[in-house]
Amino acid sequence: MSPDPKPTVPTDVCLLLRAHAEQHWLSREVIPVLRQVETPSALPEEQVGAAFAYLEVIWIEAQKLAQETESAHSDLGELPANSAPLTQKASRYYSSVKHLRGVVARRVSRILRNPSEAQVLRTTLQF
Repeated sequence: MSPDPKPTVPTDVCLLLRAHAEQHWLSREVIPVLRQVETPSALPEEQVGAAFAYLEVIWIEAQKLAQETESAHSDLGELPANSAPLTQKASRYYSSVKHLRGVVARRVSRILRNPSEAQVLRTTLQF
């Protein structure tokens, strides 16, 4: 007797899980470091370089998670008008996470592109 084939996860559930993982990483890892880099009193000056390096590393992981989320979204395909409620919720959650990703990406790229601007950003940006 052969074993059952490996069960597959429905595409809407997969998208929910991927979007949640990305949202969690952005909210719990990237944004706190970003705030520290942007806030003048959050870090002693000698730790700013390390914070930039750490931001760069966690941003690479965030980009990997974003690719996984995008892949899960493309697997979901176009939503028919009569799609299941869970599929609709997964699509809305994906849209929300994609928006958050865009906001964070603009801030991170601005800082990583020109670290000397960070001092200016540290005094002008608040999230």
